[in-house]
Amino acid sequence: MRRITIFGATGSIGQSTIDLIARRPDEFEVEALTGGHNIAQLAQDAKRLGAKLAVTAHEARLPELREALAGTGIETAAGQGALVEAADRPADWVMSAIVGAAGLAPGLKALERGASLALANKETLVCAGPLVLETARRSAAELLPVDSEHSAIYQALLGDDPATVERVIITASGGAFRDWPLEKMRKATPEQAATHPNWDMGLRITIDSASMFNKALELIEAKEFFGFTPDQLEVLIHRESLVHALIGHVDAGMIAHLGPADMRHAIGYALNWPARAELPLERLDLARIGSLSFEAPDPERFPALALAHRVMERGGLSGCALNAAKEVALDAFLARRIGFMEMADVVTRVLDHIETDSGLIDAAFDLDNVLNMDQISRRYAEESISEVTRTGTV
Repeated sequence: MRRITIFGATGSIGQSTIDLIARRPDEFEVEALTGGHNIAQLAQDAKRLGAKLAVTAHEARLPELREALAGTGIETAAGQGALVEAADRPADWVMSAIVGAAGLAPGLKALERGASLALANKETLVCAGPLVLETARRSAAELLPVDSEHSAIYQALLGDDPATVERVIITASGGAFRDWPLEKMRKATPEQAATHPNWDMGLRITIDSASMFNKALELIEAKEFFGFTPDQLEVLIHRESLVHALIGHVDAGMIAHLGPADMRHAIGYALNWPARAELPLERLDLARIGSLSFEAPDPERFPALALAHRVMERGGLSGCALNAAKEVALDAFLARRIGFMEMADVVTRVLDHIETDSGLIDAAFDLDNVLNMDQISRRYAEESISEVTRTGTV
C-alpha cells in the first residue's frame, strides 16, 4: 500500500486525484486531505477514503469540520501551521495542489522528509525554484510535474540528452478571450473571464488562463524545473488543447506530446511513475479530430508573457514578486476594483519597484526571504491598485 496525502483536495486537481485513487482502494492508503472553505466536500472525501487526518486552511472553519467528522475517528486540524504538520506525516506520495504561494511551505516540508511530491502548484517553483530543487536534491526526494505542459515536457524528454534540446514550446488554449479584440478585453467582467473553452478548472486558474498569467507562470516553472534558458522557451496558442508541449532538437526534429484535455492524464502519470498504468480517459481519435491549429499569441493582448520573460532574464526573487502581484491584482479584478487588462499593469509596476532594490531581489533563496518578498510585493501591488482606482491609470 502506498500512503497518499493530497493538499488542495477539494479543488479540481484534488478531486481528479481522488477519482483516480478511489478506483484502486487496495493500492492506496490516505494519510491526510486538506482543503479550504468547502468543508462538506472535505469531510465527505475524508470519510469515503478513510483518511487519518483532515485539515482546513481556515481556523474559523475548524468547528464545522469537527462536527462533520464527529464519531469517525478522523483527526481534524486547521490553519497554515496544521498544513505544514500534515506534510510532515508519513505519506510516500504527496499531491501539492493548493492554489498560490500558500502551497510552498507544505511542499518544502514534504520534500525535506523525502516524499515524492507531485507538483500541481505552479507558484512553488515560480517563487522559490532554487530552494525547492535544492531541498529535493538534498533529501533525494522525487519532484514530479503535474501541470499538463510540464508533464508533457517530462515525458517527451525521456531518454534524450538535454544538450540536444534547442527549443521547447508549451501550448495555450488562449482562454476565454482568445478571439476578443483588445478594446473589448479591457471591459471584460469576471464572469466572462471565468469560462474556459476546453478545460474544467477552478475560478482563479480559469481567469489566469484568459489573461495568460497561467502561461507566464508555466514559462518560469519550465525554466526552473528543467534548467532551460529563456530564449529556448516559446508559447503557441493551440485551440484544441491536445498537444501539450513540443521539444525541438538541434537536428531540426521535434517530439510532441499529445493527450486528452483531462488533467487525470498528468496526475495519473505522476501517481504511477515510474510505471504507466491504465487510466479511465477517452482515447484520442485523430481521424475524427482531423486537424490541429497553432498560432502565435498577440503580445499586446497577452502582456503577461513578456513579464514572464522579464522575470526569467532578471532572476533572483523576481518570480516571487510577479506571483504575489498577480494574486493581488486578480483579487482586485474579481472585486471589480480594476479592469482585466490592468492586472498586467499592476504586476509591471510592482516589478519596477522591486528591481530598484538589488539587496531585496537578490537575497538568498530561503523560506524567510521568499515570504518577505511575497509580503512586500503584495503591499506594492495594493498601493498600485489604489492608484489605479484613484486616478484611473497606473
